[in-house]
Amino acid sequence: MKGFIVNIEKATEENGKFRQVLYTAHYSQLVVMSIPPQGEIGEEVHGLDQFLRIESGEGKTILNGVETPIAAGFAIVVPAGTRHNFVNTSATEDLKLYTVYAPPNHVDGTVHETKADADAHEEHFDGLTSE
Repeated sequence: MKGFIVNIEKATEENGKFRQVLYTAHYSQLVVMSIPPQGEIGEEVHGLDQFLRIESGEGKTILNGVETPIAAGFAIVVPAGTRHNFVNTSATEDLKLYTVYAPPNHVDGTVHETKADADAHEEHFDGLTSE
């Protein structure tokens, strides 16, 4: 079978890693993330579109300098070229989210335990998909 099926809410809530690529297709990629209390993704700009959905926790998103509070149930679309960051503003709870990159952004199968791990092993999609 080609494709990927998952209970995304459960996969997102159970994920304890900063970043984990679940599935990579030719034109999109599904990733779950867990940002620790007071942590952040870090300001970045992609040459691709990104969709994010917050499953639990609270924080703020900063898109081209504009801050917006976010919490469970929020969806955010970050168009290519947008300077952005996601910050966990909680002192006690992880910010759990999933994101879809279009096209893919990371090497298929990437797992970063922490943001420091992600920063030390920054890689970009190499053209290889999950299937």
